[in-house]
Amino acid sequence: MRSVSRAVGASVLALALAVTVAPVAAHAAITTPAQTVSGAGAPGRVLSVPGLVNARDLGGYTTYDGKTTKWGTVYRTETLSKLTPDGVNALGALGLGKVVDLRTAPEISADGTDKLPAGVAAVARSVDDTSLFAFIGGVVRSKDPVYQQAQLGNGAAEERMRTLYKGFVTNPANRAALGAAIKDVANSTKPIAFHCSAGKDRTGVLADTILRAVGVPASTSEQDYLLSNSLRAASDKALRDQVKAAGYMQNPDLLIPLQEVRGDYLAAFRDQAVADYGSFGAFLTDGLGLSASDLLKLRSRTVS
Repeated sequence: MRSVSRAVGASVLALALAVTVAPVAAHAAITTPAQTVSGAGAPGRVLSVPGLVNARDLGGYTTYDGKTTKWGTVYRTETLSKLTPDGVNALGALGLGKVVDLRTAPEISADGTDKLPAGVAAVARSVDDTSLFAFIGGVVRSKDPVYQQAQLGNGAAEERMRTLYKGFVTNPANRAALGAAIKDVANSTKPIAFHCSAGKDRTGVLADTILRAVGVPASTSEQDYLLSNSLRAASDKALRDQVKAAGYMQNPDLLIPLQEVRGDYLAAFRDQAVADYGSFGAFLTDGLGLSASDLLKLRSRTVS
């Protein structure tokens, strides 16, 4: 019974962190294509790293002026705290100089620090999750279907996610962290990766901002953002099944809006940026504190 309790506890903790509990099998090798492709689902975009399901290369996207984002330069992932030894070796093959961690201190304390290859610098750029970590854990642990329905049903979960995304703009500390992370990318001399917990929300808006800032159309950037859904689908369903089997939720599908990324969540972030700053360009400079020099370096670093 004690081992079962520990397993259930781990499942709930994983849910609260939105991390993978049952990663799909992956090969140690990492393939970065030399050819130029444009689609979010392009062959070779997704990295095969043991312990990760939502790791990918931001290369191969076509910009408005016909140029292309560089392969093997900027990567987005989920937490690296669950990497297997083979996964650490596979990550090492990327030649990373830095990994930027967007998680909050409570998340890192509960989930663990990143497992990084030797010589890779860890950079903390904490972006607030509006207590989403604590909220999900509390709702699931309640085991109360009426309370869970009230907190997550009838659009409540979706509204909480939209509030989360707006907070990436309205919270000054969040803007500072995102701006600093973009400067990390712009100033990197080696490949760089960034991540949060599930690699979908904070990681998603950072990737979206970088891609759009260097001239990738918003519609193309949104395709990259939405790719998290297909990559995480199997592990997210496995987690819902575990939560139900353990007796924590009668209707674990209430969690789906919290597990998925959606176009209206991203729109909440984008629209808030324009509402507060007048334009995306002004958000970059006045909101995120990026100078013209920063943006030029970002473009030079990521586009060829």
